[in-house]
Amino acid sequence: MRWRELKQIIAGGESLTCEFKLHFSSHEKIARELIAFANTSGGVLILGVEDNGSIVGVASEKSEAELINQVVNDYCVPPVSIDIQYIKLDGKELVVVIVPESKNKPHRIQDYKEKLEIQNAQVYVRVNDKSIQASKETIRLLKTEYTDDPLKLYSLGHIEKAVFIYLEQKEKISVAELCGLCNISGRRASRTLVNMVRAGIMLKHTKENGDEYFTARLEIND
Repeated sequence: MRWRELKQIIAGGESLTCEFKLHFSSHEKIARELIAFANTSGGVLILGVEDNGSIVGVASEKSEAELINQVVNDYCVPPVSIDIQYIKLDGKELVVVIVPESKNKPHRIQDYKEKLEIQNAQVYVRVNDKSIQASKETIRLLKTEYTDDPLKLYSLGHIEKAVFIYLEQKEKISVAELCGLCNISGRRASRTLVNMVRAGIMLKHTKENGDEYFTARLEIND
């Protein structure tokens, strides 16, 4: 990355794909940011910049990079791919961590479990300019993003039909609302809505506070 490009990124402020840190804070906090970028659209973590975009620099770029590499290897499961660059901007040394979107989702905080446990795993994603803990529904969708084909032959049962009837009046539905609507468990409601997203007939939306809801996918015919 060239310094001009970096300057433009900083001027744009924190976003879905950009996060500023004044310095290395803690292993777990940095792991959350790296994991969130990898699980979403990729991004850039810049060390040595304040939240308002002021360039301060880091005391030791090599020390910061060593800590970042430790995070990747010891705190991210599976390890997140990164590219660390040292760039001088306005006379200050910055550490730029470039995180590509992963094809090995979902990444989680190290929990020393052999397999991903959806109920307990700390999985993070980006929503606007924040890294938030992913819901069970998001984790299920991340698991299938690059491994499974879409559900092309998906039959609609009475629960799915109830969802569409509900959406004709309310326009959106949550897992909790589906539980009450059809008197089913949260697990079944979650799996139903996730499968409807995978089948291409529903869309999942996440608010900035982490709350999620689902809407019908609108098809536009010419």
